[in-house]
Amino acid sequence: MYCSCGSVLVGVAQLGAVYAGADVAPNLRLASEIAMRVLVTFAVDAEFAPWRRRREFETVRVDDAMVFCLQLSGAEVNVLLTGIGDSSASVLGLQMSSLSAGQGFDVCISSGLAGALRAEHVAGDILAARQVRSHIVHADAGTDTLECDHELVSVAEACGAKTVGSFYMADHIVVTSSEKARLSTLADAVDMESFDLVKEAYAWGARAVAIRAISDNSGEDLPVDFNLALTGKGDISLGRIAGQALRHPKSVKGLLKLGRQSRKAAEALADFLEQYIPKLTQLDKAEAIQRKAVQA
Repeated sequence: MYCSCGSVLVGVAQLGAVYAGADVAPNLRLASEIAMRVLVTFAVDAEFAPWRRRREFETVRVDDAMVFCLQLSGAEVNVLLTGIGDSSASVLGLQMSSLSAGQGFDVCISSGLAGALRAEHVAGDILAARQVRSHIVHADAGTDTLECDHELVSVAEACGAKTVGSFYMADHIVVTSSEKARLSTLADAVDMESFDLVKEAYAWGARAVAIRAISDNSGEDLPVDFNLALTGKGDISLGRIAGQALRHPKSVKGLLKLGRQSRKAAEALADFLEQYIPKLTQLDKAEAIQRKAVQA
């Protein structure tokens, strides 16, 4: 998610070659065993809420986290809320160790909201990135750029997503249009989790893709400084946002607008996932048939 600035306002109105860009990460599931296993991550519940309301997810507690489970078109879907920013990778690592149960996940979809860095991307657009970039070089990956799984990106495009060059994972919420303009030379959209989540997914042998819905346009300043509202739990404090709004009453109009845009984006993301995951299961079944034909 893009920090949570937009999402929270919905409620208001084996690493190896993969790091070098290999197309397919190791797959820990045999075709004859269980259904395709898909892990979908959101930073906060507000991003997930529109999809959760449409489906009867089973809620399961895994260690200290709640995991939302669903059978969808032959896929076993698990949804995990990672929190915003730096906490996301550690949360994902801990939960994947518990959830995998020796079977692993086939696909990890890093989803949520993002801020547009370029004018051609507007609120409500669904973007699928060929690459994810980070603000630093990560020692365990040896790079600041990772390739998303090419096939997963192609399927996303077939389902209506706009394929773009890259997402940029910032270490803070990008508040001003001037900073967005500077970052536009590096990426198409900004969030705070995508690189870490893709990296962690590859480490656990899953194929990974980053897909985001745009909540705020490139030429827009955010109405308040959401960095001041971040909590130690990887969430946004509505009370701190309200405090800034009281000190700056003119920000209220902008907050309401951002809330509307974020709702639109989260609904669009739910629509997309409803199409995307069934398409992935079709692809998975086709690959299983091919494997059986080769074995025969």
